[in-house]
Amino acid sequence: MRDVAIVGAGMIPFGELFDQGIKDMVSRAFGATLGSVDKGMRADEIEAAWFSEVQSVDGFPAGLLADACGLTDIPVTRVENACATGNDAIRNALYAVGGGYVDVALVLGADKVRDTASSATFWDWMSTNRDSAWDLPLGLISPASFALHVARYMHEFGATREHLARVAVKNHRNGARNPYAHLRFEVTMEQVLAAPMVVEPFGLLDCVPQSDGAAAVIIAGKDVVDRYTDRPVWVRGVGTGMDRVMHAHKADLSYFAATRKAAQRAFGMAGVGPGDIDVAEVHDCFSGVEMMTYEDLGFCDRGEAPRLLEKEETSIGGRIPVNPSGGLKSKGHPPGATGLAQCTELFEQLRGEAVNQVDGARWALAHNVGGPTAVSAVTILEGPRG
Repeated sequence: MRDVAIVGAGMIPFGELFDQGIKDMVSRAFGATLGSVDKGMRADEIEAAWFSEVQSVDGFPAGLLADACGLTDIPVTRVENACATGNDAIRNALYAVGGGYVDVALVLGADKVRDTASSATFWDWMSTNRDSAWDLPLGLISPASFALHVARYMHEFGATREHLARVAVKNHRNGARNPYAHLRFEVTMEQVLAAPMVVEPFGLLDCVPQSDGAAAVIIAGKDVVDRYTDRPVWVRGVGTGMDRVMHAHKADLSYFAATRKAAQRAFGMAGVGPGDIDVAEVHDCFSGVEMMTYEDLGFCDRGEAPRLLEKEETSIGGRIPVNPSGGLKSKGHPPGATGLAQCTELFEQLRGEAVNQVDGARWALAHNVGGPTAVSAVTILEGPRG
């Protein structure tokens, strides 16, 4: 398989975008991504596209992307894999470009979370992502489902709500400086701990906002990369991991098995380890999920994630900065766009162009988990050489 690089990446500001339809968002993200290509690129140089979209029940068809972006003469494939959709779509596109079937591909993700038509539509969508016979009747939608994992971890390893609050404070501090973030304000430990309870142990400020948004990357094979940029960001490893859907069937709730499998595959493909990663964008749909993910990705030993937060090792300036964009917690979480927004942030980080720049970043990792904690996707990137 030939080497593959990201040659362009872009997104639109996330938020409650009631003034924009899905086609508006898609077309704006596409324009931003084309505009980010250093040496320029015409739309007709793209040979295939993947559309990452989750939220709607019936699914926005692949033709929506083709129409909105003027790409009706190429194949477009819609991908849906719960919250891991964006990074999993990159994996699928990578195989096509790396295998030599196409030279240039677009991966674009978008979702309209704030335009859910009705409560019935919402529950129909939720039931497709959860075990409808057991988990859904128990109310195990996203907050409760992730709370089972985090509460078990806290019980076993002595983590507290203060540790969770440290994640929220850190990510809001980063997101407050990110012009693309949905929640651009800082919070204090006291505010997080005093916020209304959603489901134990998550208060309101531990939870991700519902956001609309779109983001994209353009990837190209090594043979043609020089046409578009002298500073490519190389896709070195991808991995998708799975676990049981029903919570009663999971082996252990104190870690995310899907994340461990996805990370193992991505690190194996990249030929590097967790200690090589300089910056990461990880799935923090709830503050405790980020904390647990430090261990699942190998950034620290089992039970040591709370110490990383206490020592601020995952803050900018720390040993392994996590979510300098503000993460899902501050930036927002339109599921189909989330993984692409992570890779847009890391594209800028590895080229030294990010708002919250991590000095000397050479290796980066993007991670998502969802559906409900049954799927994870990891992408490992290397910055420009020389």
